[in-house]
Amino acid sequence: MLKSLLDFARRHIILFGTAKFTAGLVIGFALGVYFLPILTEEKGLDSAALAQLEASAERSGTFTRDLPGSDAFHWGEGTVRASASRIWLDGRVSPGTDYRLYLTPLLATDEGSFLRIKAQSVQIGEIKAFSNFSLEVPPGIDAGGYGAVLIWCEAFGEFITAAELR
Repeated sequence: MLKSLLDFARRHIILFGTAKFTAGLVIGFALGVYFLPILTEEKGLDSAALAQLEASAERSGTFTRDLPGSDAFHWGEGTVRASASRIWLDGRVSPGTDYRLYLTPLLATDEGSFLRIKAQSVQIGEIKAFSNFSLEVPPGIDAGGYGAVLIWCEAFGEFITAAELR
């Protein structure tokens, strides 16, 4: 059996080499997409900065892993807080590329429900840290007028997590 497999490989060396090269390229690309954000991640807030921000919190919500749109590679956990000028997370999200934080009019728990309300939602900014991040609310946006916060991967159109703000 092994001899016949080797004979086959020798006869089809170019095809076999091309298949190995292509498989390596695909695996390498997939690993790069996964690990590059981890390598380029910015440092999140420390506990002192989180405590200082907590005093200004007006509303909060909880990211959980059990949302219908979340899975093993796209999730968030922790407490998200909002004030009139800032939104921050005391927790973490799965590593990924091109994550954006949105304020949404109501809670969306998966990709489809977010796409239906994306036009009424407002993008706050790009997430560059996967734990304890903070984003400034752009001028002119009334954060109090939105009922939920959501993290979305723009590059791949993937739902990450969401939380209702109370």
